[in-house]
Amino acid sequence: MIVVTGAAGFIGSNIVADLEARGMGPIAVCDWFGTHEKWRNLAKRDIAAFIRPEQLGEYLEAQRSVIRAIVHMGAISATTERNVDLLVEHNIKLSVDLWDWCSLNRVPYIYASSAATYGGIEEGFVDDDAIDAIMKLRPLNAYGWSKKATDLIFAQRIAAGQPTPPQWIGLKFFNVYGPNEYHKDDMKSVAVKLFDQIRNGEPVKLFKSYRDGIADGEQRRDFVYVKDCTRAIAWFLDNPQVSGIFNLGTGKAQSFLDIVKAIGVAIGQKIDVEFIPMPESLRGRYQYFTQADMSKATAMGLDTRFMSLEEGVKDYVTEHLSHEDRYR
Repeated sequence: MIVVTGAAGFIGSNIVADLEARGMGPIAVCDWFGTHEKWRNLAKRDIAAFIRPEQLGEYLEAQRSVIRAIVHMGAISATTERNVDLLVEHNIKLSVDLWDWCSLNRVPYIYASSAATYGGIEEGFVDDDAIDAIMKLRPLNAYGWSKKATDLIFAQRIAAGQPTPPQWIGLKFFNVYGPNEYHKDDMKSVAVKLFDQIRNGEPVKLFKSYRDGIADGEQRRDFVYVKDCTRAIAWFLDNPQVSGIFNLGTGKAQSFLDIVKAIGVAIGQKIDVEFIPMPESLRGRYQYFTQADMSKATAMGLDTRFMSLEEGVKDYVTEHLSHEDRYR
């Protein structure tokens, strides 16, 4: 049994889909569904058990003999969340509790860190899990801080020689896009936002650049397709000798205009872009460049070939966004 928390969410539901496709079940899912459409993210999946987050500890104790791994994606993922007590409870404390359970019961543990831990830097995205390196990071928001704080707790425990899970993996996701993100409102990827603008006959809008030497729309991010992320997670599960904190991106930054062009190619249409002013509140803290250093994961043997932005957008558009049923 593999337990996936945050399983009805964007990345979590794609993990469940990939584990099922690889025959790595049975799979137990832990999440709140509420009254919105998140249930559709798991509607096509073969689920062995549904667990409410507040009942997770009880479930783990009852099933401890059959649990082979915990993949912990459950978190408050909004970078705009201002209730820090909630972030401490859901992003830090739960992650630490699961680390303790996996350490005690000798169960592999994969959890979501975030590229938000890097803060506003625009170079040197190195996934160094040493205490000194983590301490130097300066996240820009409370969400990023909560992920850094979790990474630091684990690094300090390891340095002190305290018990660890037999395998532990922290994943710093960069700009992930792909199917099943539709419930994320304003936190959805640029790819789906732009596609929906085009489909609705609206002008495609991108922010102007406010930095010399960078043209409008040429702000760059490491955009990584969610199906590549899930393939990487399956690789880690297949390689229990590997532990550590790892970046999860393509290792190649591309521009927002590149996304527009990729969508245009996928739908066979030339797309005009309107450049709009960036809100004043964003201009002083806007990142113009992110790019994952993937050398650490590669050195460990991660051999997943990440799709180019053009390949990922084509798959997203043709296999999901262009269909009435967009879900994976």
